[in-house]
Parts: sequence; C-alpha cells; structure tokens
Amino acid sequence: MMDMPSVEPYSAADLRRRVERRKLAADDDWGDHRANPELRHLIVREGLRDAAVLIPVVDHADGASVILTKRTEKLRHHSGQVAFPGGRIDPTDASAEDAALRETEEEIGLDRSFIEVIGRLPDYVSGSGFRVAPVLGIVHPGFLLTINEDEVDDAFEVPLRFIMDAANHNKESREWQGHIRRYYAMPYGDRYIWGLTAGIIRMLYERLYA
Repeated sequence: MMDMPSVEPYSAADLRRRVERRKLAADDDWGDHRANPELRHLIVREGLRDAAVLIPVVDHADGASVILTKRTEKLRHHSGQVAFPGGRIDPTDASAEDAALRETEEEIGLDRSFIEVIGRLPDYVSGSGFRVAPVLGIVHPGFLLTINEDEVDDAFEVPLRFIMDAANHNKESREWQGHIRRYYAMPYGDRYIWGLTAGIIRMLYERLYA
C-alpha cells in the first residue's frame, strides 16, 4: 500500500485535509459568552442580527496566510477594528456563503472566482448583537484587491502559522456594560487582533488545530 503524500503544515492543502477529516458546521454553542458564561444573558439574546464573514486563506507556496482588514473609523459597528471581510446577510443573498463572498468583493475587491469555499464554522454570537456565520475559503493565486475606502482602511495578510499557534492567543479583559469581559487578543506587529475576529480565529484553532 502506497503512503499518502506528505502535506506541508499550515499550507492550504493541510487546511483542506483538516476540514475533510472533521465536521465543521454543527450546533455548537460558540460566541463571546464562551469566555464569559456569567454574561450569557447579555450576549445570547433576542434580536441578534445575522451576518457572515469570509476567512480568506491564501494559498501561498511557502505557507498559507489569512487576509484581514482594518475597518474605517466611521463605521457604526466595530469601527477601526481588525476584521474579516463580511457584513450583514441581506434578504437577496442565497446563503451565508453567498453573503460572505458578496461582502468580500464589495469591501476589498476580491473576486469570488478566486475563492474556493471549503467549509463553514458554527455561528459565532458577538457581544455587539450579531450572529456571525464564518465561511472558510481558499484564495487561489492571481487575485488583486481593490479597497473600498468607505468601509476599509487597509487589507493585509497574517501567516496562518501565526494565528493557529495558541502561544499567540493572549487572554485579556476590559469593562463592558458594567462588567468585566474576557476576550482573546493576538497582536501581530502593529496590528491588534481582538474581540469578535480573535474569537472566530480561536474557534478555528479549537476545531481544526488544537
């Protein structure tokens, strides 16, 4: 019997294999309340708004990276924060996957023809009132980005190896609605990844890399 060819760790091929081996989407209870069970009643509540984000994993030969954005300061929600491309699911969107691809194209000009959707993580409930569907996609080489300056200040890549290393997942806290709220933070150079985005990254780590 021939051995299976080896796959480079933290490559797009390695990610695909991990997804194929494990069931991603499930009715698991994920969200900001996971680190703050005493605040569950403030986070998991009626009237959550449905949204979707794309986790765009770029297939580089020397190791995959993930595209993140820095949102503009003038946005109403999560202004100035590092985020995955994404936004609200519109009634005209065929699915969460369709919404994530549409928002990605609108925000950073990444054409969906370069994106191969390979899975979807469980929904993540944020303290800001959103139920977010994280869509996992491999981005194939040859793409160009065009930044929508009304929504995004910048787009940049972070090595998958870095964000899937638990040693880079710091636990921090701050006051929120009169309570102490705990969250993950993953500083990368002068970029501060935290909150919802870091929570989704941590979920990806726990589901596929832990």
